[in-house]
Amino acid sequence: MSNEAAGGATASEPRPAGYLLLAKHVLYREYLIFVRYPANAIGGIVISLFFFGLLFYGGQMIAGQALTDSIEGIIVGYFLWTLSVGAYSAISNDIASEVQWGTLERHVMTPFGFAPVAFLKGVAKLVRTFVTSAFILAVMLLITDTQLQLPLGTIVVVAGLAILSVLGLGFAAGGIAVLYKRIGNWLNLLQFGFIILISAPAFDLGWLRFLPLAQGSAMLQRAMLDGTRLWEFAPVDLLVLVGTAVAYVGVGYYVFERATRRARKLGVLGDY
Repeated sequence: MSNEAAGGATASEPRPAGYLLLAKHVLYREYLIFVRYPANAIGGIVISLFFFGLLFYGGQMIAGQALTDSIEGIIVGYFLWTLSVGAYSAISNDIASEVQWGTLERHVMTPFGFAPVAFLKGVAKLVRTFVTSAFILAVMLLITDTQLQLPLGTIVVVAGLAILSVLGLGFAAGGIAVLYKRIGNWLNLLQFGFIILISAPAFDLGWLRFLPLAQGSAMLQRAMLDGTRLWEFAPVDLLVLVGTAVAYVGVGYYVFERATRRARKLGVLGDY
C-alpha cells in the first residue's frame, strides 16, 4: 500500500520543463495569435503588397523598361526585406511591448530566463513570417508575371541563416529598449537600413559580405535567379553566411543580457 502511495505521489509530481516543451508552447502561442487575430496578419500582408504595388507601378511610370529588366532582383530583395522586418520586429518590438505592458518581470522569473524565451518567440514569429512572406512572394510573381527559380530547401536555409543575423540585431535593440524604454522611433528607423544591407551585393565590395543580410542577399539572388543549389555555392560563401549568422546572434544575445542585467541593477526593469 505504501509503495502504491509512493508511486502515485511520484507520478503526480510535475515534470521539469525543458526547452523542447517551451519551444512547443511558444510555437502554439504564435499559432493561436495568428488564428484569433487574422485581421492583423492580413493587414500586414496588405500593407506589404501595397508598398510593392507603389514600387512596381510607380517605377514603371518613371523608369519604364529599366525597371522591367531588373524586376526579378527587386522581387527577391523585397521578399528578403519582408522577412527581415518580420524577424527584427519579432524581438525588438515584442520586448518593447512587454516593457510597456508590465509583463517583463514574469518572463525574467521563469526557470529559463528572459533571453531564451525571447529568442524562441522570435523564432516562432519567424516561422509565421516565412508563411506570410511566401504568400507575398506568390502575389508579387503573379502581379508582375515573373518566373523565378524556387529551390525550396536552398531558399529556406539561405534565407533562414541570413535572417538569424537580423534576430541578433533585434536582440541588441530589445536589450536597449529594456534599459532606455521609449526608443520606438529608433527601432523602426533601423528597418529601413535593411534596404541598404540587402542592396549591398550590388556594390561588389568584399567587406560588405560581413554585414547582416549582405551575404544572404547575394546568395538568395543566385538561388532564385540562377537556380543555384546549396551544394553548388563555394565553401567560403557558406562559411561567411553561417559565420555572420552565429556572430550577430551571439553579439546581440550578449548585448541583451548585459542590458537586462544593467536594468535590474538600476531597478528600472519594470519601469516604463
